[in-house]
Amino acid sequence: MLAPQAKNYKPVFKRENHYMLDVLFHDILPVFSVLALGFILGRSQLVSTAEASTLNRIAFLVMQPALIFALVNRADFKQFHFDAILLYGLGQLVIFSATFFICLWILKCEKIEAWLLAMATIFVNALLYILPISQLIYGSGANIPITAVVIWDATIIFAFFIITTDLLKDQNASIWHTCQRLMKNPVLIVILLGIATSIMELRAPSAMLTALDFAGRAAAPVTLFALGVILSSHSLMPSGVISIVSVIKLCALPVIVMWALGFGSQPDNWSQLLLLNAAGPSGAMAFSLAVLHGIRTDKIAPVIIYTSILSLFSLAWLA
Repeated sequence: MLAPQAKNYKPVFKRENHYMLDVLFHDILPVFSVLALGFILGRSQLVSTAEASTLNRIAFLVMQPALIFALVNRADFKQFHFDAILLYGLGQLVIFSATFFICLWILKCEKIEAWLLAMATIFVNALLYILPISQLIYGSGANIPITAVVIWDATIIFAFFIITTDLLKDQNASIWHTCQRLMKNPVLIVILLGIATSIMELRAPSAMLTALDFAGRAAAPVTLFALGVILSSHSLMPSGVISIVSVIKLCALPVIVMWALGFGSQPDNWSQLLLLNAAGPSGAMAFSLAVLHGIRTDKIAPVIIYTSILSLFSLAWLA
């Protein structure tokens, strides 16, 4: 369903007859050249998997918290349609539950691996892909729905998976020990601080935000580089698990999100942009958590790669 406003945006898009090539060469390929570099250096054994795991840990514990806090602290929640975000979340819940049970009971994956594969079907690479694409189509001031869903994923969904993955990985630990470990997690700390300061409209000083932006910009390239290195040690041939999870991400999530949004009364441009976001590729957070906890990545990493390539077609159609 196209929003009435979208008719006004379309001429902006039509001025670029080769807009998909423009997006490919100016937004997507530059980002994934970092992943390709990691893959090449990994295959040539110039960078080891152990070194890549260390880089991933640094990005997860240092750079991603900076990125998340700056994003959430700047947010103006008064402009958000929370009914649309919750309906989007309902779609995520349906797809996650179905994927988890398929991976666990039908595909016979380990429980924690099935958990993160299911995460890969609902955690979209919104910041790297969807945000710049939506800015190209609609302009930088018209994609508040994308900003809202990025914050939803970066705070509520990401925090949920940080906590549950930790619990699944160390099921024998006491509740007190687990709580102590989670309370020291910098990502969870900045999520809480970011939400609290944004709600109270306590904006961080500009100098602090500049420092956070500087550190946060490194989160994506460092994570993608580490992903490329680690992926270089795996086979690129898609297995049945990889194919099924990728299809669920690219096809089932947009369909279920479109169904869920039909129950709401949000503006049409919110429905359109949230559907566009749902069609995006898997984000790297599931991979980051897997590496952080020493979980196998031979299925999770290829899902991220294949959905990143194949989502070009779904995004072109929905745009």
